[in-house]
Amino acid sequence: MMEGEWESFLRQLTPEKLEELLRSRDYIPSRDLLMALYLALKLGKPLLVEGEPGNGKTELAKVLAEALGTELIRLQCYEGIDASQALYDWNYPKQLLAIRMLERSGDVESIEREIYSEKYLVKGPLLRAVTHRGPKPPVLLIDEIDRADEEFEAFLLEFLAEFQVTVPEIGTFRAERRPIVVITSNRTREVGEGLRRRCLYVYVTYPPKEREVEIVMRRVRGAERRLVEKAVDVVARIRASQEVLKKPGVSETIDWVQGLQALGYRDIDRRALEDTLSCLFKAREDLEAVSLDDLVGG
Repeated sequence: MMEGEWESFLRQLTPEKLEELLRSRDYIPSRDLLMALYLALKLGKPLLVEGEPGNGKTELAKVLAEALGTELIRLQCYEGIDASQALYDWNYPKQLLAIRMLERSGDVESIEREIYSEKYLVKGPLLRAVTHRGPKPPVLLIDEIDRADEEFEAFLLEFLAEFQVTVPEIGTFRAERRPIVVITSNRTREVGEGLRRRCLYVYVTYPPKEREVEIVMRRVRGAERRLVEKAVDVVARIRASQEVLKKPGVSETIDWVQGLQALGYRDIDRRALEDTLSCLFKAREDLEAVSLDDLVGG
């Protein structure tokens, strides 16, 4: 792309064109998700996507990167993650080898200058996003921010304000273009107000039947519509149960229809359900909480 073509793309972007891009990769967004993503792109703001697991939050970032033809950079959050793991580290074995070679050559004075150069830098996701030099900005996925602690969240807030990383031995790296930032949360803890104010926000919930059927039909090639519709109905009954704690998301519906296909089932009866329970339930307590006869007989 020529200089300024990305900005031209943004000026010409409409919600309809964005939806077409997502649908071309078999991602069927709800209207509120589509509009939130569109505004995030137009305004250059991070998008915070909350909701139950399995409803396409992470997939949104992956599909967006594919649709735009740009790099996806993923920062997977977890308990105990700190700033250094997100930013950079040094390639210590390679540095040690360089030190030995320089000592043998007698060039001791240049050791520090050499080993603390960019070629020995191991870039973490945030530094990779900042130093990205492609024709389009990368999609930076900050996945499951709710699993990180408040201290790391505060660090991210500062990063999102500046989009720069300082490496004391080298200098400061600044993003030429702000990355497209998608932040996901499963709400295992509340995300802080500071981060919420920095972002646009959308909550992703279970889709209505018609849209879930369309999603599954696109993701499971060759699936019979009648089977998919019945599968979606059964999943809806599971989600409606007050006793089920880990409710199946759309990803589980897709897995289930694929499992039914793999076993040659063209209808869903008790036997089919028994043979494919592993696709739907993720905890023994949930298996014991539902009646299989009620699920297939409703």
